[in-house]
Amino acid sequence: MNQKSVEEKCREIRKEIFIQAYHARGAHMGAAFSVTDILGTLYFGDVLKYRADDPEWDDRDKVILSKGHAGVALYAALAVAGYFDREHLKTFCQPGSNLGGHPKIHETPGVEASTGALGHGLSFAIGIAYAGKADKRDSHVYVILGDGECQEGSIWEGALSAPTLGLDNLTVIVDHNRLQAMDELEHIVHMLPFADKWKVFGWNVVEVDGHDCKEIRKALLERQTGKPTLVVANTVKGKGVSFMENVPIWHYRMPDEKELPVLMRELGLTEEDLK
Repeated sequence: MNQKSVEEKCREIRKEIFIQAYHARGAHMGAAFSVTDILGTLYFGDVLKYRADDPEWDDRDKVILSKGHAGVALYAALAVAGYFDREHLKTFCQPGSNLGGHPKIHETPGVEASTGALGHGLSFAIGIAYAGKADKRDSHVYVILGDGECQEGSIWEGALSAPTLGLDNLTVIVDHNRLQAMDELEHIVHMLPFADKWKVFGWNVVEVDGHDCKEIRKALLERQTGKPTLVVANTVKGKGVSFMENVPIWHYRMPDEKELPVLMRELGLTEEDLK
């Protein structure tokens, strides 16, 4: 892996996230920026097997973004990876576009599941991984959860099931930014110690800095035979834009005329980029 190259791709993804939000006049940017380096490492860090020119390739690995409200991040990663033209990102949430507020399977190349109703992505991924085992496929399934999403009971049903089924072809990545829509995670439901809960269920658990591409890649490749893997990616909501970082209000909000120049400078955007 060329780390500088992966980090550059992550910067490109962040730019494209805001370009989508700018044209749509809204998006879940805080959640999208926190998951950017995870997606960047998957697609550009020699982790994921895929063919952008053949999205339905049978032996591809699959990425399921269970925290579907961060769909702008997935769309940006797919466009940068070459699944479709980057210019198409400007149609996000526009009438007739296949880039909706939440990803939908069969509509957008590279999208493997319709998500956004939180709590369902893990069970969906378990089904795909289980089928892959039955078909003896040499492919892997990655599912990205939000930590707030892990308050859903269905997540814990899945967490119990995957080790029982021996799904070592499944990796769960938790975007652990410690914030949800309105407040800090621990102010809503006590979730800590987070990693320990999954360990006692029988998962191979690794914790990383969720903005260090080298650490993320190492964790994604540290698998154990017979066990699914959980990567707890410690992230910052709104990462990359100083006034957004760790501020709950940026779950869904657009910058005003004073904030916009700061964001553009920090993301490396120009007026031309926003046309």
